[in-house]
Amino acid sequence: MRNLKLLLAYDGTDFSGWQTQPGAPTIQGTLASAIGRVTGENVLPQGSGRTDAGVHALGQVATFATESPIPAANLVNALNDVLPAAIRVLDAAEAPPEFHARKSARAKTYHYRMYRRVVCPPFLARYVWHYPYPLDEDKMQEVAALIVGEHDFTSFAAVDAERGRAQEGADVGQNAEQNAGQDVGQDLGQNVRRILFSAWERRADELVYTIRGTGFLHHMVRNLVGTFLLVGKGTIKPADLPRILEARSRSAAGATAPASGLYLVNVEY
Repeated sequence: MRNLKLLLAYDGTDFSGWQTQPGAPTIQGTLASAIGRVTGENVLPQGSGRTDAGVHALGQVATFATESPIPAANLVNALNDVLPAAIRVLDAAEAPPEFHARKSARAKTYHYRMYRRVVCPPFLARYVWHYPYPLDEDKMQEVAALIVGEHDFTSFAAVDAERGRAQEGADVGQNAEQNAGQDVGQDLGQNVRRILFSAWERRADELVYTIRGTGFLHHMVRNLVGTFLLVGKGTIKPADLPRILEARSRSAAGATAPASGLYLVNVEY
């Protein structure tokens, strides 16, 4: 039995997220079907975590066990031949038996893209949040830096109905089978996460948010972006962020930003 590691990129617009769902197109389900066609095996690839409906990936990682003798390099072409164009396998490699896309992960990086010009090009519309209205981008940069470190992010988490708690689909962590949402650092509380980097950057006509952390709660990045937007609009001030964190209430933070602008950039092991 071989343990294979896949590196994936996908346009999540037309999919109902990563995780398989009855009667709905998903990344995991589509990938499983492609693996079955190529290897003849019935497997369910495990991702580094779930991405929501409409969210994209530049560097999602998935693992699966197989008895197929197909060389890993050949598997890339074979899978891409049967996958839809919206999902691409960028790389395939042999991994140690104990390696798991989710359980072995140590950090993730996400980007959120906001398009700032008045007219959004049609070829970008699926991949950004079009927001042409006035914003104080310096204030947004200021408030983004305030979440670096360990904080309880309950105010920025949507409840995951499947788990009854605010978890980002079994994100990075140790002992994940016992506590699917627990991230690196077993002493952290259920909704405490460690953020290593958080900043906005102007890239031509886009304002891009980058966040790197050891784990994320359900909708956490999009809820942070929606709250930072309120700072940019002047509705709240950067100094209000500690109060929002301390409230531990979803109603204290801003609205959830659209899924179209969010990308899983890479996973670290």
